[in-house]
Amino acid sequence: MKAIIIMDDVFTHRVYPDYLIKELKEDIEFVSKPLTNDELLKNLDILSEVDFIFSGWGGPKFEKDVLDAAPNLKMVFYGAGTIKNIVTNTFWEKGIRITTANAANAIAVSEYTLAAIIFGLKNALTMNQQLNDTKTYPEPGKRNIRGAFKVKIGLISLGAIARELLKLFENFDFEVIAYDPFITQEEADRLGVVLVDLDTLFKESDVVSLHTPLLDSTRGMIRKKHFLSMKGNTTFINTARGAVVNEEEMIEALRERKDISAYLDVVYPEPPKKSSPLYEMKNVFLTPHIAGSEGNEVTRMGDLMVKEFKAYLAGEKLKYEVNKEDYERMA
Repeated sequence: MKAIIIMDDVFTHRVYPDYLIKELKEDIEFVSKPLTNDELLKNLDILSEVDFIFSGWGGPKFEKDVLDAAPNLKMVFYGAGTIKNIVTNTFWEKGIRITTANAANAIAVSEYTLAAIIFGLKNALTMNQQLNDTKTYPEPGKRNIRGAFKVKIGLISLGAIARELLKLFENFDFEVIAYDPFITQEEADRLGVVLVDLDTLFKESDVVSLHTPLLDSTRGMIRKKHFLSMKGNTTFINTARGAVVNEEEMIEALRERKDISAYLDVVYPEPPKKSSPLYEMKNVFLTPHIAGSEGNEVTRMGDLMVKEFKAYLAGEKLKYEVNKEDYERMA
């Protein structure tokens, strides 16, 4: 069996370090050193005998020319998150399988989200601004801090990240409500969440955390009215996609409701325009799309793909394989 690694060379040895390569070589032969996508496109013939492609950020888009050059390709192991921008109809038509490290990436995003939830419930953003402005500590009892006990957390969409987050919530006394039109009542009961409509979620939650994939049907779905309906001194978190929120309306709402803290790891466009008010707004905590795997965290994704490969060889069901139906709902 033959394989190749194709991805951005900045990440290759971080996602697939030597110890993982050594483990893979116990079962497969690599036809070349790891290649970048540009290197591959200059030498598509190298795919002629390849059975498996290991990839990640900066990997190839599986269009007809690439797939025609790889007649033996059986499976792609994608050591990154969403496959939305790399898979094509031709890929599905050829019956090639793919598994993704989206679940491993979800761990990092869920940890970032939990940190933002705790900071939000501690009113940390406002406390920091007040401290910087006044150079004094606010008096106890006048800090508008809810605290992380017996509060209501609203999750918008219950995909991989939200489900990882629910595992982390087991250490907290949170009531969790959720909006997800694809989830059955039976599934919600199993997850321990109460399903509500979107308007109710915003009105009742102490923290709202957005995890919705960007689809035509979800673009701009979070509107000004949702923010204005939130309770006082509440928190909004977005680690999903910036375009799910109507950003202009969000900015208007956050200007009116300075008691709402917004933790935004994603915006639209990215980065925001230099003239964007988001840079200056005191109730906005802006980070440059870092919630996903960074640093040592990226190796977790490669490790997961090696585990999936071992399961494939053993004829076992792959935990993280994506079929066409799953793909059409992905961000």
